[in-house]
Amino acid sequence: MRLRPILSVLVFVAAGLAAIEARADDALSSSNAAELTPGYTEAAQELVNQAMSYLGIRYRFGGKSPETGLDCSGLVQTVFRNALGLDLPRTAREMASLGSRVTRGELQPGDLVFFNTMRRTFSHVGIYLGDGRFVHAPARGGSVRVDDIGAAYWAKRFNGARRLVNEDQPPSTLPEVR
Repeated sequence: MRLRPILSVLVFVAAGLAAIEARADDALSSSNAAELTPGYTEAAQELVNQAMSYLGIRYRFGGKSPETGLDCSGLVQTVFRNALGLDLPRTAREMASLGSRVTRGELQPGDLVFFNTMRRTFSHVGIYLGDGRFVHAPARGGSVRVDDIGAAYWAKRFNGARRLVNEDQPPSTLPEVR
């Protein structure tokens, strides 16, 4: 079954983004990639750069391609695949069962952040950038953008976060579900 290798990969990667202590630089380069300060892992840097490269891509329900549009989980899948070669499950709910749980206060760049936007837990997902910001594909009529996790709308709907990237291990596997 294809899920078993994915979970094995998740197990290997999960152990380490917690040690990342730097914060994302507010300035964006001309390529829309956030610059990270020293201390971040290569994997976190690559995730942030890749995620920021999709700013402005239109939202499309069920979308999995930047060419035709992305939904929230399609964006996260695309970023992790292109940045680290990791294949994540398709839905936000499935992604919420991967990696290690982290609190809002422990968030580090590259962590997945989850929200209740459709009256059900884990119905929306984004990628944390640092400095209280996350990138996501919000809704119909919108496009991939950066929002403040502390804004009233998002703070009220925050469900939790998961860490899939480990700074001590290569980003070639996915962490165990915990």
